[in-house]
Amino acid sequence: MICGDASATEYANDGCGGWSEEMEARGVVAGGAGLRPPHEATTVRVRDDELLLTDGPFAETKEQIGGFVLIDCADLDEAIEIASKHPAAGYGTIEIRPVLEPPV
Repeated sequence: MICGDASATEYANDGCGGWSEEMEARGVVAGGAGLRPPHEATTVRVRDDELLLTDGPFAETKEQIGGFVLIDCADLDEAIEIASKHPAAGYGTIEIRPVLEPPV
C-alpha cells in the first residue's frame, strides 16, 4: 500500500516516474490502483445488524492510503527491493503485506 500524510497530495498526479513500466517489464505487477482522497471515502460498518455509514475515513491516523499495487514476488526481499524503487518511498510510506490465501 502506498501511504502518505496530507502533504503527499502534492504528488498525487506525478505518476510513478517509470516505476510502473519497469515493474510491468519485469512481469511482477498483478494489479493496483490509485485511490481518491480520504475525505471522499464512505466507511461502512454493521453493528448489531444496523448499517452505519460515515462520510470520510474511519481510521484515526495522520497517514492515508493513496493507492495499492499487487505484485507477484518470489519472496520478501524482492518485495522490499521493488517497494524501495517506488517514488512514494521518498516522501511517504510503502507498506508490504502478503496476500491472504484462501483455505484449501
